[in-house]
Amino acid sequence: MSPRTAPPRFGPLQLALAAAGTAAATLDLFMDGWVAAQYARSGHPGWAALSLALLAVASAAAQACSWLWLRSDPPALRPAVPAVLLAALHLLQLGFFFRCLYALKVGWRVCWAKAEEEDEQRHMAFISHDISMLRLFETFLENTPQLTLLLYIILRTNKAEISQGLGMGTAFLCVSWSLLDYHQSLRSFLQDKYELSRGSSIIFFLWNLFLICPRILALALFALLWPYGLAVHFSLVWLAMFLWVSLQGTDFMESPGPEQLYRAMVAVILYFSWFNVARGRTLHRSIIYHGFILVDSTLLGLAWLWGRAPEEEEHSYLIPVVSAALPCYLLGLALRVTYYKWLHPNVRVRQEGRCDEVDASGGSDGVEFRSFLEPDLVNRRMQWLAQTHFSLSQPAQQHFLNGAGAV
Repeated sequence: MSPRTAPPRFGPLQLALAAAGTAAATLDLFMDGWVAAQYARSGHPGWAALSLALLAVASAAAQACSWLWLRSDPPALRPAVPAVLLAALHLLQLGFFFRCLYALKVGWRVCWAKAEEEDEQRHMAFISHDISMLRLFETFLENTPQLTLLLYIILRTNKAEISQGLGMGTAFLCVSWSLLDYHQSLRSFLQDKYELSRGSSIIFFLWNLFLICPRILALALFALLWPYGLAVHFSLVWLAMFLWVSLQGTDFMESPGPEQLYRAMVAVILYFSWFNVARGRTLHRSIIYHGFILVDSTLLGLAWLWGRAPEEEEHSYLIPVVSAALPCYLLGLALRVTYYKWLHPNVRVRQEGRCDEVDASGGSDGVEFRSFLEPDLVNRRMQWLAQTHFSLSQPAQQHFLNGAGAV
């Protein structure tokens, strides 16, 4: 494995993965509608309405971000489609799917056309970064709440259909995969840095899976006894996370108004999983966050144990499941430590006597961002996130601003 010194190439394999991602997003949308219809037919219109409401809120937030980004993008990188049609597609909640289809069109040209190959490669990278971010937003605003609702319904009815089990497994995999895809997308901005190896990617995927599963279980169990209490709990924790994000001074969107939308969506992600939004040393912030989530989830689980009737037998099988949740979360933390200590790409770099970013434990003056991209072809949004995630020190920030094009 050698470090990258050129833009990541988009080839037939990446095109196939992009097509699979588009198909999966389409299938997920139809499955959500089908599940909501099943709830309504089985005499639970409240569950159907809540499921559709979660889908609508997540879609509206993602479409708003997509439209705001298109308006701020350089004209040369916008799709050759009238602005009125683009606005209509976003109002109809089809903006993300349009982006995916447009990416497939550009990706096809990149794979098979010979003219202006480098420009098309850069254009494809720009598009892919936005799709990765929108997929992350969509996943955490829709899939994780849907997962909690689905698990709650299974526990409430004490019955699980095969489709529900498959849906839950697929949703958990999608959540972990979106985090891995987002992380890999951020790393593409780093100059002369090693890509994630197969083993590193697997550990990264597993640690996120093991951290998210106990969180979803604790929320579903709490909702089993106090469904309206969970709404209060979400509101309070979301507000705390929103204030925490705001105090860290994000600068993701182009103006203050949309920036509040971004912070609100990040607060939802933080309700379920860690997400770095500020420059500087992340180790202490990560410890505070995971400590809070561990205590919060433990209290939710204990509240269920305390509130359930002692003579209740129908949920007695959950006792060993709840007992395994804490070891599962601790295993996820252990895998994260393992990744950063032995499997992170910077380990290979340190062995060669060079510096890399230390996104879990501190900054480095040796961090360099890609300078071969034209300033107009750099995705400013993902570029800013890469800066914050990989913890630039002040000298490295100045080098970046001077060499790679300003944010």
